[in-house]
Amino acid sequence: MMDYKIGDKVKLRIEYYTPLGYRVLINEKDEGLLFNSEVFQDLEEHMELPGYIKNIKEDGKIDVSLRPQGFKKVIDNDTDKILRKLEKNNGELQLSDKSSPAEIQAQLGMSKKAFKKAIGNLYRQKIIMINQDHIQLEKS
Repeated sequence: MMDYKIGDKVKLRIEYYTPLGYRVLINEKDEGLLFNSEVFQDLEEHMELPGYIKNIKEDGKIDVSLRPQGFKKVIDNDTDKILRKLEKNNGELQLSDKSSPAEIQAQLGMSKKAFKKAIGNLYRQKIIMINQDHIQLEKS
């Protein structure tokens, strides 16, 4: 029997696509489901990648995510990604809270909701400025 806890880091192997998402093999032995709403990258059958236990249902079915579970871990991951991108682009990124989900997805590989949470966090820490059509690092 499986002994996973929510948040555990696991190895996933993509088995096949279903209308709900991807059927995955967890740690080469247990089946799980990676919902479409959790996927922000191209996946292929037999691809292996790290994942996280998101939910364990009463019937024993397991939902997984490609992102660490818990608000703090996800935000830290997203803010780090945005900061790295800003540093590569001379402190400026042609994205703002008005950007389309497709633009955000293409440039950062994250949802608009995740992007807005992360830039809000960076703004409150006075690390970035949010302008009409771009964000930029605060000049210190």
